[in-house]
Amino acid sequence: MTKERSMRATGNKLWLAAGLVAVSFWPGVAVAASSVTGTITFTGKAPTLRPLAMEADPACAKKHSAPVPNDVLVLGDGSTMGNIMVWVSKGVPAGKTWPAPKTPVVLDQKGCQYAPHVMGIMVGQPYKILNSDAILHNVHTLPKVNRSFNKPMPPTLTEVTTTFDKAEPVFHTKCDVHPWMSAYIGVFTHPFFSVTSKDGKYTISGLDPGTYEITAWHEKLGTQTASVTVAASGTKTQDFKFAVAAK
Repeated sequence: MTKERSMRATGNKLWLAAGLVAVSFWPGVAVAASSVTGTITFTGKAPTLRPLAMEADPACAKKHSAPVPNDVLVLGDGSTMGNIMVWVSKGVPAGKTWPAPKTPVVLDQKGCQYAPHVMGIMVGQPYKILNSDAILHNVHTLPKVNRSFNKPMPPTLTEVTTTFDKAEPVFHTKCDVHPWMSAYIGVFTHPFFSVTSKDGKYTISGLDPGTYEITAWHEKLGTQTASVTVAASGTKTQDFKFAVAAK
């Protein structure tokens, strides 16, 4: 073999090796990772909900020029549903751990409403609570597993941070000052959860191949579950439909 051919062969091997490393170890590339995606919709006739009644506090009422829609049932085009928590409730490998993100999940008190209305967080992840209204608010969590957090937030207190140390989906948060203010939070030991926007879509990514139980939750319409099997590097679609129970 000539020196030129030998160098070319060596170079090809190096490029091949580099390619294998890139496929297997390049940051952000999960060769075996799979996803579950879907759309949540409401079926049947949607109930007519009264707007939020903020007249009890003139400072809150003045923040809105029109009635504020009730956030219990948020529907988009085609009756897609917002504020649906979706998570992997069974099938996560036992003994496997995921570090809690350092980026906080943020709950804001703005316009005398909690925003967002439904959120997910990991155990140990910072939970930052803001008061953007410059009026007295209160954040009172009502968990059954975690310790309750009950914090008045006067106008001078614009930010406070806490954490949750146990998994617990899904519990209520309320304001003792303004009873219409309501939010829900789910706490997880893994990152496999999602909350739908008004378009009703969710995606749970980064799953190993296998069979999982997926749970979809609504604050008034309860939960639904489905068994989903995903292949390596595959995406499985799992839709859910909610309806008001017949009387």
